[in-house]
Amino acid sequence: MFKNKKILSLVSMMIVLMLAAVGCGKGSENANGGNGTVKDTLIVAQGADAKTLDPHASNDNPSSRVIKQINETLVVQDENMELQPGLAESWEKIDDLTFEFKLKQGVKFHNGEELKASDVKFTLLRALESPNVGHIVGAINKNAIEIVDDYTIRIATTEPFAPLLAHLAHTGASILNEKAVTEAGDDYGQKPVGTGVFKFENWINGDEINLVRFEEYHGEKAKVEKIKFRNIAEATNRTINLETGEVDIVYDVLPTDMKRVEENDKLTLMRQSNLSTNYIGFNVQKKPFDDVRVRQAINHAIDMESIIEAVMQGVGSVAYGPLGPNVWGSNQNLKPYEYDVQKAKELMKEAGLENGFTTSIWTNDSKTRMDIAEIVQNQLKEINITTEVKVVEWGAYLDGTAAGEHDMFILGWGTVTGDPDYGLYALFHSSQFGDAGNRTFYANPKVDELLEKARVSVDQAEREALYLEAQEIIRDDAPWIFLNNSENVDGVRSNVKGFVQHPAGHHRLNSVYFE
Repeated sequence: MFKNKKILSLVSMMIVLMLAAVGCGKGSENANGGNGTVKDTLIVAQGADAKTLDPHASNDNPSSRVIKQINETLVVQDENMELQPGLAESWEKIDDLTFEFKLKQGVKFHNGEELKASDVKFTLLRALESPNVGHIVGAINKNAIEIVDDYTIRIATTEPFAPLLAHLAHTGASILNEKAVTEAGDDYGQKPVGTGVFKFENWINGDEINLVRFEEYHGEKAKVEKIKFRNIAEATNRTINLETGEVDIVYDVLPTDMKRVEENDKLTLMRQSNLSTNYIGFNVQKKPFDDVRVRQAINHAIDMESIIEAVMQGVGSVAYGPLGPNVWGSNQNLKPYEYDVQKAKELMKEAGLENGFTTSIWTNDSKTRMDIAEIVQNQLKEINITTEVKVVEWGAYLDGTAAGEHDMFILGWGTVTGDPDYGLYALFHSSQFGDAGNRTFYANPKVDELLEKARVSVDQAEREALYLEAQEIIRDDAPWIFLNNSENVDGVRSNVKGFVQHPAGHHRLNSVYFE
């Protein structure tokens, strides 16, 4: 009898302890890692799903933000845009055309293969063939990539190219493993293999991408075990998910939601002027946008200050031209198009279109861009232009604008290298139509000449003068409605530490951890 009572007592104590343990576990889960086990998964929300995780198959921001965690480049531009060693531990300029890179030894790809110079050569040759990122490495002479040994490679350009190192820091120049790419074939964009701090785990298309810490990483390992990138298209829903703790970091907080984040003591709003300029592009190959007077008229018909105030609520500044003030060589002396409806009507009359025409504006499902499109739609009625706003899914949007299916479209471009070549050549040179960046299909022989000269000059002052002149012509030709120079506006949970914004908008997450 005594023994049975003792056993019952012990069993009762064990049940109590088990219930307590379960209670603690449940509490720590609900508290997002507060009083128990620290969370192991960082959840990041952005406004669109990646189009692909192949660095050579697209050059869009949602894709690049994920690619940045998986892949690495020979050199890196840090948060101050200073060049730092990446997969190359050192480099040396041999002559005006040639750099020699010493690769870090013992670097493993996520499939276990060791990084060799042959992978670098394979990557660059593959990138050169890409319509999406070929312009980034296009200065490289494909016949002058020399493997000295397994850990030494020489890369030469066809002509002097001052921004080569900055271009090699671009996600489009991420170093790939030849074996992994060959084995995956056309599916590589869904099965990426890199050398980065995180490796690919799985992708639920349209919903989420999951990455896991790479335990054999050659440098300091990531501080969290996993990252989940969630696609939440509606920006206010992203903010709500941040408030409830469903996500830990939100990219691209709406101007209308900034106050909500700032006033919540569990959240932090982070703002940083970046390297991006937003614009409305014309398809200048289509009538009536092939007439510069029509493009100029529309620029004069848009009250840009009111758009910045109503939609952006003070985020960023009015763009005078294609490059923002954070990019060296940007022409900040350009005179912006004045809001002048009478001038716009005169130009439309000169073009024989005083009675207007019907057109469309494409946008993806960004609330900010949709709001801008609606304001532009209303303002263009003043000069008898009837505009339909078409909201297109992100992947289809990129494909359609690359194919020239649009009339007008809203987009942004980040000069992520910090060099004006990247912000001008891809967008305005006649060789870069479509995927490469020139979705306006704009061509001007003088602009081509200036951009080509600036690419091969090693004289910084000469390059700047050429870029300043090119921007004047582009401003006058008006292939764009110049909207605003942008900011990174991100929301972070207060228990998330170590997040640092990058001016290019491709934030590295290896240093992020939970308090």
